[in-house]
Amino acid sequence: METIELIRKISLENPEWGAAHIQGELMMLGYYLSVSTVAKYMVRRRGRPNQNWKTFVRNHLHEIGAIDFLTVPTITFKTLYIFIVLSLDRRRVVHFHVTRHPTADWTALQLTQAFPFDTAPRYLIRDRDQIYGEQVLKAIQNLDMEDKPTSPRSPWQNGYCERMVGTLKRECLNHMIILNERHARRIIGEFLQYYHNDRTHQGLGQESPAGREIEPPENGPVKSRPILGGLHHRYYREAA
Repeated sequence: METIELIRKISLENPEWGAAHIQGELMMLGYYLSVSTVAKYMVRRRGRPNQNWKTFVRNHLHEIGAIDFLTVPTITFKTLYIFIVLSLDRRRVVHFHVTRHPTADWTALQLTQAFPFDTAPRYLIRDRDQIYGEQVLKAIQNLDMEDKPTSPRSPWQNGYCERMVGTLKRECLNHMIILNERHARRIIGEFLQYYHNDRTHQGLGQESPAGREIEPPENGPVKSRPILGGLHHRYYREAA
């Protein structure tokens, strides 16, 4: 009965979470349940799309980075551009920045800042946006990365980054009213801290990108800490 109530509590507090997401959170608290069991007792059921990735990406995850842009409107209807740099092996966002006026020079600078001290991956996946001009291609070359542009109209070839962009929108930006660039950086930074340290991922065996220890029942009762004003919650056990 305690487990069922906890499933209902988590699903009520996080209506955007699916059964697999809740299952991962429960596993971190020492409850080992199947996805079907979680789906049976959660208040709101949501499905998840199947993944479909190329063999090249699967075989070289630890050597691949990916980049992409997304946009978000502000309260004054201005458009902000968010640049994301993703490391595919652990789904880590190694760098992000926000600007109203993205340029090739600005994008090249972000790449250089994302991979200091010979930390650049072997391959970099990107789409064919015109913003990736000569300066960006030169920065990729200077970082000793092999440029891997996707085929035209084939966003699935940059699937990991597209999924990260979708997660950032669905689980954060779509629920926020952004005031300006500084506010966007703060909101995204707080979400990414939760994303890296607390949020479980199916593709990582229900671990977080930074790794998260399982807390067994003997550690104490389950407590929750709100993230982004209650948009998400971090569940943990607190010693009595």
